[in-house]
Amino acid sequence: MLKLYFTPHTCSLASHIALEDAGATYSIERISFSAEQQKSPEFMAINPKARVPALVTERGVLTETPAMLAFIAQSFPQAGLAPLDDPFAFAEIQAFNSYLCSTVHIAHAHRMRGYRWATDPAAIADMQRKVPQSVTACFELIEHGMLRGPWVMGETYTICDPYLFTLSQWLEGDGADLSRLPRVLDFRRRMSERPAVRKAVAAELARN
Repeated sequence: MLKLYFTPHTCSLASHIALEDAGATYSIERISFSAEQQKSPEFMAINPKARVPALVTERGVLTETPAMLAFIAQSFPQAGLAPLDDPFAFAEIQAFNSYLCSTVHIAHAHRMRGYRWATDPAAIADMQRKVPQSVTACFELIEHGMLRGPWVMGETYTICDPYLFTLSQWLEGDGADLSRLPRVLDFRRRMSERPAVRKAVAAELARN
């Protein structure tokens, strides 16, 4: 059975939703950041990066959301979460999810984790001031150049959608200009109504 290590309000929600979408049999275990469980010897043995998510499979542990989402889509092809028979279309999905991972999430992380990139308090404060602008710019690119239809890839729901939904949950906290993102906000609303999303969110909050 698959086992997902998660923390509420983090990007682990994307993989949690995808597991529900896939109809997978899995269990979840909460990692408390406030108790610094991510640094415990027990969790470090699972993920030496000391971060969530981590997905335990029969073949080993997977980390990094784009890899985990691709694994879920490929492990449960009957769910139709990715165009597995089309190399270019699948690469487009990987490109979008990589953008979320390498650019959008990093822009968000400058708000509370500036210590990863600087030690000078003034530099960290400057990074934090930049977050509303940088996050808004990231999502404007999605709004106008990447969101192809009702779902990220157009008419078909894919593993891009739970990932974008998860990061879009942080827009208000990041101070993004929501008036510039009507399509993203409509997408977020529709995602929030999906049964798989509701189930995953409720399960995580129940253990918060």
